Amino acid sequence: MCGEVRGEGCEEMYGEMYGGFAGVYDRFMDNVPYEEWCGRLTALLREHGCEGGLLADLGCGTGTMTELLAEAGYDMIGIDSSEEMLEIAMDKRERSGHDILYLLQDMREFELYGTVGGIVCVCDSINYITDYRDLVQVFRLVNNYLDPGGVFIFDFNTLHKYRDILGDRTIAENRETESFIWDNYFDEESRINEYELAVFVREGACADGTPLYRKYEEVHYQKAYETEELKQALREAGLEFEAAYDGFSGEPARADSERICVVARESGKTPA
Repeated sequence: MCGEVRGEGCEEMYGEMYGGFAGVYDRFMDNVPYEEWCGRLTALLREHGCEGGLLADLGCGTGTMTELLAEAGYDMIGIDSSEEMLEIAMDKRERSGHDILYLLQDMREFELYGTVGGIVCVCDSINYITDYRDLVQVFRLVNNYLDPGGVFIFDFNTLHKYRDILGDRTIAENRETESFIWDNYFDEESRINEYELAVFVREGACADGTPLYRKYEEVHYQKAYETEELKQALREAGLEFEAAYDGFSGEPARADSERICVVARESGKTPA
């Protein structure tokens, strides 16, 4: 079964997100310290009793963290709703030789073949769940598929980051073979951050040598949650909150944290 992309008929949450952009996603994420984050993530997993065995990566994208966790000794399952991202993840798996099972599933409806010792969800994938009821449903599914006492670790971008740092800023970067323009619009009332992303990728040249670029455009939406809101959703789902850290620093979460990493634990099953 390993090696198949599954999820036919699944209602996609991000059906058109990370479409054309999937091919250049890793190039624009090269500033993310994945190895450092993975080191802290594995330390947290082991500290909370998940030292090996089956681990699921929700919103795994192109599989960069999934691969690192497999390298750290975990038997990995990667779950994502973007077929294009999973195709890249499977290319990485072919090169690495890691025995990773990838599932094409919406995290609001994901299904596993049994329980796992731990579930992780990093790179602010939780912020893409913009409805509180859906958030509780994701957490219920996590609780359902965790072993008794299993560990759930996720991170999220904070309200402070969306409101005070990203705000209504435009971010642009020009590189030798690609560039992007990233417009942010944050709505204070709904706490929704809208990203309008335009990516230009060099794909050949005209006869006279003038570079040719292909343009990809995508719109993404993320919700800013407060820590107390997430704690409440965890409780409703039957999960027990254990700790919150300032990103992957290992330090306690602060009021000015831009990213918070949360550790929770299975504490009894509730109907999913």
